Amino acid sequence: MDHSVKSHISNRIGYLTLNRPEKRNALNYEMVSAMRSILTDFESDDTVKVIVIKAEGKVFCSGADLASLQQLQANSFEENLADSNHLKLLFHQIYTSKKVVIAQVQGHALAGGCGLVTVCDFAYAVPEAKFGYTEVKIGFVPAIVKVFLLRKIGEGKAKQLLLGAELLSAKEAQDFGLINWLIEADQLEQSVYDFAQKLITQNSGVAMGMTKQMIAEVQEMSLESGLNYAAEMNAKARESQDCKQGISAFLNKEPLIW
Repeated sequence: MDHSVKSHISNRIGYLTLNRPEKRNALNYEMVSAMRSILTDFESDDTVKVIVIKAEGKVFCSGADLASLQQLQANSFEENLADSNHLKLLFHQIYTSKKVVIAQVQGHALAGGCGLVTVCDFAYAVPEAKFGYTEVKIGFVPAIVKVFLLRKIGEGKAKQLLLGAELLSAKEAQDFGLINWLIEADQLEQSVYDFAQKLITQNSGVAMGMTKQMIAEVQEMSLESGLNYAAEMNAKARESQDCKQGISAFLNKEPLIW
């Protein structure tokens, strides 16, 4: 059994914990497989409303396991494409999840590890953490992560990070829009928990899922197509049980417990 990733559920939060601290939580094929499996379980579990990705050890995630990549260099293009698609599917799964995903970053997040933070909906980090995409320094490319990074922070800032390949302090990463909040290490766990519980108790899970879906899909549309899609989703939302319940509670001044 693979122990490189752990998971548990607590108070409607699904925790996915990277558990390979001796390798700086570097991502290999087995680890990505375990993460995808856990996320699939969380997605279909009605007791999970928010997902938190965290890590054991001093480093959140150092990116791709370079020792594994070195072995893969002997593979055919087709074999390497299959391995690359594996990571692509993990990032896509997080980005398109109907549930809000929060990164709890207790240490450095580099290369693919920085990409993992990028695809999450929110990120909390300790002030000491470093962030950056260093792939071009070793002749590699930040291929998959850049698709999401461009959406998150725009072309100019993305070029500065991907081509400059310099490490950012947590404060600089926050200024770039990579992470949302800086929290001292001894308050990190509780701060993430409190924010997750606020989302869980104040917001409709159906509405948050639809909003995430719209944000992901509307960016590729023309103005007219985007507005038509928005109007359709607006009408669809009105039919949902959550919307009927929410409006009724608001108008009747009744407490609403999601």
